[in-house]
Amino acid sequence: MRSSLQSYRKVSLDSEISVASPHRIVQMMFDGALQRIAQSRYAIENNDLANKGVFIGKAIGIITGLNNSLNMEAGGDIAKNLSDLYDFMLRRISEANLNNDVQALDDVSDILRTIKEGWDAIPPEQHHIDSHASAI
Repeated sequence: MRSSLQSYRKVSLDSEISVASPHRIVQMMFDGALQRIAQSRYAIENNDLANKGVFIGKAIGIITGLNNSLNMEAGGDIAKNLSDLYDFMLRRISEANLNNDVQALDDVSDILRTIKEGWDAIPPEQHHIDSHASAI
């Protein structure tokens, strides 16, 4: 039953991604990163080292993807500042992994939520812009 549910979720997510706008994909990445960080925090609190590693690895992958999606030319100072924030978040996640530090994960979640709130506030008429750096 569990594997059937996981398969359904994967197909559902793949379907949503295939028709999503670039703006929506970035929203989904923010959601995914926040979920993986929360799962990492839960794993640390429960001394579940195996899952901690899995979820931290996924969070790192998503944040790296967000950083790589920045259009540094079109985004100017905003893209540079976002890149610096993503680099900071990656360092804090690594610290959380090494030290089982839930505060480091909370710091990352706070920053991600703030960026996501700004992203979610972009008016729909601006959603057609391809890069999240150039849309802000």
